[in-house]
Amino acid sequence: MKRFLAMLFFIPFACYAQVSITGKLVNATDKSDVADASVFLSNATIGNKSAADGSFVLRGVRPGQYELVITVVGYETYRREVLVASDNISLPDIGLTPKITSLAEVNITPDPAWERNYDVFKEEFLGTSAMALRCTILNPETIDLEWDKNALQLTGSSSGFVEIDNKALGYHIKYLLSRFIKDSKISLVYYEGSALFEEMKGTAREKERWEKNRQLAYEGSSMQFLRAAIGNNITGYGFEVLRLIRKPNPDAKGFNDKYIQTLVNVPLTPADFTVRTDKKSLFALKFTDCLYIMYTKKREDDRYNSTYRLLHMPNYLTTIASFTGPYALFDTNGVILNPSAITFEGNWGKSRVAEMLPVDYTPKEK
Repeated sequence: MKRFLAMLFFIPFACYAQVSITGKLVNATDKSDVADASVFLSNATIGNKSAADGSFVLRGVRPGQYELVITVVGYETYRREVLVASDNISLPDIGLTPKITSLAEVNITPDPAWERNYDVFKEEFLGTSAMALRCTILNPETIDLEWDKNALQLTGSSSGFVEIDNKALGYHIKYLLSRFIKDSKISLVYYEGSALFEEMKGTAREKERWEKNRQLAYEGSSMQFLRAAIGNNITGYGFEVLRLIRKPNPDAKGFNDKYIQTLVNVPLTPADFTVRTDKKSLFALKFTDCLYIMYTKKREDDRYNSTYRLLHMPNYLTTIASFTGPYALFDTNGVILNPSAITFEGNWGKSRVAEMLPVDYTPKEK
């Protein structure tokens, strides 16, 4: 991928054009039309069903890179990346592969440890925040979990949509869980999947509360930070970024002294860690050291984050971003596209599905 450093000019987020994506679904074997399939953009509020002739249309799509997901009974789940700029997109016919299920695959053995594993999964997947307490998984039976006592790993996936009611944010979420890992040896939690957000029905008072909570979840989030970086205005939104130099501590006896850390108290600008790509709607985070990111409009009183906040620094909401790859791609929606390339510790690191907003979320103007 071609990359170059550039100053990022202010782009009002609300001014991006909205486009439509159209296409048609056919059986990959006999080319017959596939009707009533769920067609949606992952982690967004945009979805639809295919018509009787297999055609579909998704309207009101903001620029950015999305995963187009198609699911229907009797066929393998289809996924593809779609890069949306300013023009409507007409996709070529999409062939869906019929699913073949052997009789051996339907032999189900009850797992006596499933409930215990599920409690661990739910805590890591939804989180433990006040918002997480307002979330309910409606069909836990769709979640397959397995505990490896030798590796100290809990892994999982779902056989269909995991249906979640988030009564804190007012979303009904359909989450197709591809992969879940909790590695107790290295204190790692990782999950990935495709989600469709649907607005819940509620009274005017409930909707007002949901909108307020969405704003609270957005403020100080990685989504807000990345959108502000594109607009070259991180300080205007309350963010301050410093360079954190980490080196392994040869005398480490626990997690808290794992590194020898040096914080360079010189504020960074987006040009220091943001890289343009050769695609209009794609950007990248790139930095040789760690990024020490503070959100100065909120204070932290949680012991979890004090582990990551350096003792001499103010108790702002703090995140440490460290890179496991050469760069972390993100789009104009403020969404990381290759999350395995970057690790968040602290505030963003504890954020879970309960705080997750759709990628096309737009905050209310204050």
